[in-house]
Amino acid sequence: MAAEAGPAPVGSKGGRRDGLWLLVSWIVLSIIGCLLVALVWGPHIPPGDMSNTAASQQVDITVLATIATPVVIGILLYLGWALTFWRQKPGDETDAAPIHGNTRITALWITVTSVIVLALAVYGTVELIAPAGAGAGQGPQPIFQRGMPPATSDTSWAPGTNNILQVQVIGQQWAWTFRYPQFGGFETTDLLIPLNTPVRFNVTSLDVIHSFWAYQLGVKADANPGVNNVTFTVPKQAGQFVVRCAELCGIWHGAMYDYGKVVPVAAFMTWAHATEIQLAALTKILPPYALTYDPTVIANVGKVNEELGLTSAGGGYYNPADPEQP
Repeated sequence: MAAEAGPAPVGSKGGRRDGLWLLVSWIVLSIIGCLLVALVWGPHIPPGDMSNTAASQQVDITVLATIATPVVIGILLYLGWALTFWRQKPGDETDAAPIHGNTRITALWITVTSVIVLALAVYGTVELIAPAGAGAGQGPQPIFQRGMPPATSDTSWAPGTNNILQVQVIGQQWAWTFRYPQFGGFETTDLLIPLNTPVRFNVTSLDVIHSFWAYQLGVKADANPGVNNVTFTVPKQAGQFVVRCAELCGIWHGAMYDYGKVVPVAAFMTWAHATEIQLAALTKILPPYALTYDPTVIANVGKVNEELGLTSAGGGYYNPADPEQP
């Protein structure tokens, strides 16, 4: 741009057309860079494609990285060109050539950048809606449930039915527990979900604000006391995923992590029924399933845990003053 606005910069030799060389170099390098980012790096960008929400986020990040590539290349190329060809020579005390405004370049710059920003705003809005909120918590009454079956029952679920599997995520300092209302309402520290099955996470907290982050699933939702924060996903690959707290919640925040598993439907059903039977004695003394909980101590939960030889599997507390609870 500087070369087009006035005489050739200091250091140019033989009437070299710096603007043309910069433009051609930028176009060639941008094409190469965009292809590398989109086709080589893109498939390996976190969080991966273990679920529909994760895959959507991977695509979004790939698109943004591809768009940003020409900008980064342009900045680095211009900087390198200036340091190589336009640097001041030893002993040269003269001023550089004056630079004047260019109406066409200014108009083009404003137009192009405005189109890019507005297009990204439209793209971002669509992507937030399309994959059922892209894994983000949507509060107690989700607006965007595209592609998700209705939650027709809180007490029953079977593979292939027109219902959605519900899993309640309960955060507390400093552990996660998970309750399955459609399998008797048992609560456990294990998180298993079936492959290729729509899942609705109902995220809440017993004490302070936590954040449920199932990393490889692309699911992240705040766990707020007294609030049911809903998020959806459909796992597409079997395997293990990491569960972390993404909100500073106290001294052991960094240790508040666990692992979940995506398993075939048959394996999930076997596990769910076996766990329901194993925890039946504990489940009987738990309060009825509710979307939100009150941090009230249930004295005999710990005693039953010890009798059954279980780790901390309890933690759901009923608030009779909450009209949303059964």
